[in-house]
Amino acid sequence: MADLEAELRRTVRGEVGFDVTSRALMMMDASNYRRVPLGVVAPRDADDVAATLAACRAHGVPVVARGGGTSIAGQATGTGVVLDFTRHMNGLVSLDPASRTAVVQPGLVLDRLQQAAAPHGLRFGPDPSTHSRCTLGGMIGNNSCGSHSVAWGTTADSVSELSVITARGDLLHPGRDWAGAPEGLRPLAEAELARLRTGFPDLPRRISGYALDALLPENGADVARSFCGSEGTLGILTEAVVRLVEAPRARALAVLGYADESAAAEAAAGLLVHGPLTVEGMAADLVRSTADLPRGGAWLFVETGGDTEAEARARAETVVRAADVLDSLVVTDPSGQRALWRVREDASGTATRMPDGSEAWPGWEDCAVPPAQLGPYLRDFRGLLTAHGLRGTPYGHFGDGCIHVRIDFDLLTEAGVARFRGFSEELAELVTAHGGSLSGEHGDGQARAELLPKMYGAEMVTLFERVKGVWDPDDLLNPGMLVRPAPLDTNLRFSVLPREPVDVVFGYPSDGGDFSAAVRRCVGVAKCRTTEVSGSSVMCPSFRATGEEAHSTRGRARLLHEMLAGELVTEGWRSTEVRDALDLCLSCMGCRTDCPVGVDMATYKAEFLHHHYEGRRRPAAHYAMGWLPRWLRLVARTRTAWLVNSLASVRPLAALAKRLGGIAGERGIPRVAGTTFTRAWRRHARAGVPGRERVFLWPDTFTEHLSPEVGLAAVRVLEAAGLDALPVAALPVAAPSVTAPSVTAGKPVCCGLTYVSTGQLDRARAVMRRTLDAMDELPGRGDVPVVVLEPSCAAALRTDLPELLPDDPRAARLSASVLTFAEALERLAPDWTPPPINRPTVGQTHCHQHAVLGDAPDRRLREAAGLTGELVGGCCGLAGNFGFEQGHYEVSTACAEEQLLPAVRRAPEHALVLADGFSCRTQLEQLAGVRGRHLAEVLADALDGERK
Repeated sequence: MADLEAELRRTVRGEVGFDVTSRALMMMDASNYRRVPLGVVAPRDADDVAATLAACRAHGVPVVARGGGTSIAGQATGTGVVLDFTRHMNGLVSLDPASRTAVVQPGLVLDRLQQAAAPHGLRFGPDPSTHSRCTLGGMIGNNSCGSHSVAWGTTADSVSELSVITARGDLLHPGRDWAGAPEGLRPLAEAELARLRTGFPDLPRRISGYALDALLPENGADVARSFCGSEGTLGILTEAVVRLVEAPRARALAVLGYADESAAAEAAAGLLVHGPLTVEGMAADLVRSTADLPRGGAWLFVETGGDTEAEARARAETVVRAADVLDSLVVTDPSGQRALWRVREDASGTATRMPDGSEAWPGWEDCAVPPAQLGPYLRDFRGLLTAHGLRGTPYGHFGDGCIHVRIDFDLLTEAGVARFRGFSEELAELVTAHGGSLSGEHGDGQARAELLPKMYGAEMVTLFERVKGVWDPDDLLNPGMLVRPAPLDTNLRFSVLPREPVDVVFGYPSDGGDFSAAVRRCVGVAKCRTTEVSGSSVMCPSFRATGEEAHSTRGRARLLHEMLAGELVTEGWRSTEVRDALDLCLSCMGCRTDCPVGVDMATYKAEFLHHHYEGRRRPAAHYAMGWLPRWLRLVARTRTAWLVNSLASVRPLAALAKRLGGIAGERGIPRVAGTTFTRAWRRHARAGVPGRERVFLWPDTFTEHLSPEVGLAAVRVLEAAGLDALPVAALPVAAPSVTAPSVTAGKPVCCGLTYVSTGQLDRARAVMRRTLDAMDELPGRGDVPVVVLEPSCAAALRTDLPELLPDDPRAARLSASVLTFAEALERLAPDWTPPPINRPTVGQTHCHQHAVLGDAPDRRLREAAGLTGELVGGCCGLAGNFGFEQGHYEVSTACAEEQLLPAVRRAPEHALVLADGFSCRTQLEQLAGVRGRHLAEVLADALDGERK
């Protein structure tokens, strides 16, 4: 295919990628399927699309159009050339509020259209749960719907006119009254009018097959509508005119609690008479916490609209009165509604895990039946699951009769795949018996197209093939989808993975110790491709900074998948493609919490780096910053902080040190404190007060050597709260005369963070074992809580320690004893009230705190102290060693400029800048000249002010 690649590079202005990484990133979507493309083209305009089609036609190579890659039936995968519209053809061409229309390119993300329409009181009706990353082209290709389809229908209901290039290069503009019809389509349809009038089930969510009934004269002979849902098999969309709807000025959300999903399903159709905007259903199995939901085992989310909040609430309360529910909740506050909707939106990812942690998969993700049939259908569906020994938790668009479900198919063994096929065939018959559609939202693709004869009959499927022949006589566009499909049990992405667990260092307790299972967590829903931070979320800062799939959590997971498969990425752990994709991973751990399926790329990166560099020389930064605890202990032991700081202030010497240490030249070298935290504490230590509860303060590297003032402030606050705070000393100095010694027989303690983040896992485990030994020798250790002030170190002790030493029970005990500063005050001194500060604050929750530790105690502590304002989400961008490493400065600053620095600039002049992490404080100082402060410092200053 070298000739094809050369021709594409010569004729296409956009990027052309036939390299391993480009191909690996496009092999899968959010389905069970995997097909290896020859190459990828990112067209800049319609001319590039036409040139790509011409070149591929000349070489007999198929073409697949791709948007956000969130398709669940396999239709965004292909063996030829993939057209990636998200890179360049992603614009909003125009928006006309008067006509309520917009002209969009296929790669435009839905949320961007919604944001542009909102100031005019308008919106695009359909809104899939992937609205923050799905594209308009993909929505048109699938005829997507979303939660508001009971009010505003499917994407086909919102399309006016299309611009399409056929496989043979014709530019068409499909619309109504046969506008833009390819030659031969009209006579073919007019010869089959009787079949078109009787061959399609009448239900709101009929997505399967081609929408040929749109070509009926009574339906306006709408070629554009018939093109919707064709999954890129008829032509390549380059532009679309879409209709917008008036958005309600106010909304209310009624959450209705039922005993189970069958009861909720039975009730859904009866609520439609009240004109709701949504009637969504889900069961308790998909909810991480039901604390904010009404009592029940399943819920309907019924949204109502109005010109005023009172009107929207009144309509919601009417729905509640009409519903026979166990319990209910009506929410009008927009932030409260968003929080509840996030529960529903994350269900597609949460559903990929059964309650016991086992895997579940799509394949029958979106069958639809008439809404009145939903209750009986669900009962029969449950019976079919039981008969096959399978499990799944239905959820979805109950008001439209559309059910989403992930099922615990065994797709790793031949027997399991055979059962998958048998179940699929029987379920297709069940759906058809209830008058339904095999697909009610996500299309047929490879997952269901083989079974279309069960729904439509052989003659209608033959008509589909004839229509395909009119549009694409050479079968160039997305072959194997919808017509003449590949069997549903071939091209499964799991078939290429190793059957036995690979040898790894981390324990992966949630994945049975299997790294392959950990990588399989990524199901492709691509929440990591969200382009804007929502609330306190973090994932994925490197994607938002670069816009590149390779630098998203999903992209990295795909490359790791291919590394394990060994077919395309052939160097295993030595792969440069995987290394380069992981290079810009900040190890922020945001995906651990924000990803609906809990992908933990920070751990995967550390694992990969360990194996990649095993037995060979590492980058200089791994030694300079990975060994930071060792270097700083050496400085402290020799009392040469003054010398280090003096040398670092000499520019030529600093530049040389940074170059040798792999540190970005733009970075300043942080100053080492003149004395360590533990030394400073000893000088001011007081005898303990009998009867007080004791806590140990962890002397993390950053507090001990770089910010001792944070540790001293924490001691003052903890003592003011009635606790006896004793540092776990790291230096062999005699203990002061207090109630208990605070030294560890001269043995240093360390969480191992810097070794983990640079993938030096053997050294990390050795450091951790020495730490556990040292803690064993700590007099009075017992069950004394350990307060850790640096969020990254606390997270390392909570997660990395037990996962790297899973067979050492001491690791689990130390992990369980770790408390953050705010947790310690809340749990151990619940009656203590902080001094009133009453000032606005600005800052950013530490990404590791967000991901692992949680910040609810911190929020409550700030509120009790009168510290107002919400901290922003995202990541500061320094991320420990990441922002210091050569080649990372640009991405590091881009991350800071996304949320943190703009928030600081907008803040009132007298606002306090909070930053509990040393990295966050350093980033603020180096990029904005602002001093960020740990919450302990702020409270200690307030206590000192009270004393004065």
